[in-house]
Amino acid sequence: MCGIVGIVGKYPVNQALYDGLTVLQHRGQDAAGIVTVDQDRLRLRKANGLVKDVFEERHMERLSGNIGIGHVRYPTAGSSSTAEAQPFYVNSPFGLALAHNGNLTNAEQVKAELFKVARRHVNTSSDSEVLLNALAHELQGDGSMQLMPEAIFRAVTNLHRKVRGGYAVVALIIGHGLVAFRDPHGIRPLVMGKRETALGTEYMVASESVALDADGFTVLRDVSPGEAVYITENGELYSQQCAENPTYTPCIFEYVYFARPDSTIDNVSVYASRVAMGKKLGEKIKKEWAHLDIDVVIPIPETSNDAALQIATELGLPYRQGYVKNRYIGRTFIMPGQGERKKSVKRKLNAIWQEFKGKNVLLVDDSIVRGTTSEQIIDMAREAGANKVYFASAAPEIRFPNVYGIDMPSANELIAHGHDVESICKIIGADGLIFQSLPDLVEAVRSQNPDIKKFETSVFDGVYVTNDITQEYLNKLDASRNDAKKGNKTALMAGNLETYNEGN
Repeated sequence: MCGIVGIVGKYPVNQALYDGLTVLQHRGQDAAGIVTVDQDRLRLRKANGLVKDVFEERHMERLSGNIGIGHVRYPTAGSSSTAEAQPFYVNSPFGLALAHNGNLTNAEQVKAELFKVARRHVNTSSDSEVLLNALAHELQGDGSMQLMPEAIFRAVTNLHRKVRGGYAVVALIIGHGLVAFRDPHGIRPLVMGKRETALGTEYMVASESVALDADGFTVLRDVSPGEAVYITENGELYSQQCAENPTYTPCIFEYVYFARPDSTIDNVSVYASRVAMGKKLGEKIKKEWAHLDIDVVIPIPETSNDAALQIATELGLPYRQGYVKNRYIGRTFIMPGQGERKKSVKRKLNAIWQEFKGKNVLLVDDSIVRGTTSEQIIDMAREAGANKVYFASAAPEIRFPNVYGIDMPSANELIAHGHDVESICKIIGADGLIFQSLPDLVEAVRSQNPDIKKFETSVFDGVYVTNDITQEYLNKLDASRNDAKKGNKTALMAGNLETYNEGN
């Protein structure tokens, strides 16, 4: 999962882009990048690391200009190479930079066609660079130096016809403006806002509304599935639906885990949706576990806090913070490599033994992916003196790989793949395990916005809304991701290819 921002302002946008990326840091900790346009020159800084570490004062000073885009990244393919940090840039037509959140499911096919038809070379294994070149090819048009909104929307329309998958995109066209668009299914989120200044209206797009809040922008609306938004350098706003048959199927895992609770995505409060998840799960626990003598409800911080509090309320039990989180350790789910995830759990969490000793505790987490973290957290509860340790997941069993930009590539890595609830319970060492049902999860999120009739829920039910995922594709994806985790791809991409990266 990645985070993207884009701003067309009346004043320099470097600080606003930095601030926006900082509050989107939870979406990716592997790399960060910002590109701005000033006097028809592209100014780029990107590198591995957190936002605060990538951008020093000297970099910020060089990122001049009133229009720019930014990106925070974690690698869906396991590679941590700086060469794959975003935004990407291509010099024709006009000069074009792009940042992307999501994953193309037909990237290899598009890449081959680009080379055959347009002689465009893609220099990394990133599908974002494929997307950039595909957009650049469509923008070539008739070779005219004039690029009207109609031509941009036509290019995005053609792009939607050629690429498949989940994607939210921000792009800069030198001398023209900013383009933002979303895949025809609306899988990946994209929200738009504005703020008024003495010199006129400024516009911003971002993965989550919290980025707009941080920069003082008022949320206008979400970019619709398949829609493209074009904002000129002078601040003129144009938009058009560019997909032939758009559907509204946002990724439900945004609400379960990825998004910040203070964000609103597709008119759904992430916080309210998690409270609703807790209510649904609390009702299920009350019905199916009425015979259990549970003393206290303890969340696995922090994504599950809101659901756990509501579960405690439903059960009439005390809610306690039994684990203290080290805020200087990143999210273990998005760390590249199983070994690093294992090592980081005890550095990340520490148990308060007084909340566990001699008690029957109900631990609540947002989900169970690989199960290794859950197992270690349960061990910590027992080491702290817990009598019984029960475990509840606010999401259903994750049984299938994700192909739209979430790092759940291999079915064999998923603890629920090929295991029933009883088996999973034994593997993680719990005295009892309960999962949210998929209908209850959908109802909990949809209660905030009934206009959403269906969500992208493939990790739970194996139904891929793009209708192009075959077992052959999943097998190839599994093989490529496993190779990357062994470090093969990182080693191949270790060279410094940032020939246009200012201020390394």
